[in-house]
Amino acid sequence: MLVVWGFAIMAFLVCLPIYVRHARAEHLYHGAPPTPIFPITATCAVVIFVVILRVSRSHGQQAVLMAAIGAAAAPMIFEFPFDLIVMARTYPPLPPDPALYRVLFFAPLFLVEFTTLSLLTLCPMVKLTRATFFSFALMLAVFAVWALFGFAFPSAPAPYALNVLSKILAFAVALSLFLPQRAPASTPDPAANPPATAM
Repeated sequence: MLVVWGFAIMAFLVCLPIYVRHARAEHLYHGAPPTPIFPITATCAVVIFVVILRVSRSHGQQAVLMAAIGAAAAPMIFEFPFDLIVMARTYPPLPPDPALYRVLFFAPLFLVEFTTLSLLTLCPMVKLTRATFFSFALMLAVFAVWALFGFAFPSAPAPYALNVLSKILAFAVALSLFLPQRAPASTPDPAANPPATAM
């Protein structure tokens, strides 16, 4: 699984320069736009790494691996559905075949996202909980509101706030996977205490 993940990253790093080079040749690429969300993503990644490291310390050396996987998977919980939504909205389309260049960019990116998420299966602590589903549903609800603004780039206050909120919820989804489970309330065994019979 780690080998496939490594190959996915390599494929993306090979395809991305091809995409950028062609966009420059068509005079359609003028440098990457500033990413005002990056500080939020980086802060959330550090926080979730530290929290998972603390709650998983009983797992010994595995704790660092699980914290790293959690921190890497969290942004992918946001990116995977987001990229599926905006894939057809990439602008400007690259001639002579915009669909082909979309595939060149997004296919390896989806592979990176999917394989990063699949690394969660290596973590023995990971469990799906109600909090996981509620957090993910809230993230999709924020996506629905963001859709009213056309999934605009976070340069205006409303798209920025919606992007930040959905990103934080994605990290909450990832964190909920690692939270320790509460032990179910024990019910008394009726066979252990038979009812007293009247004399």
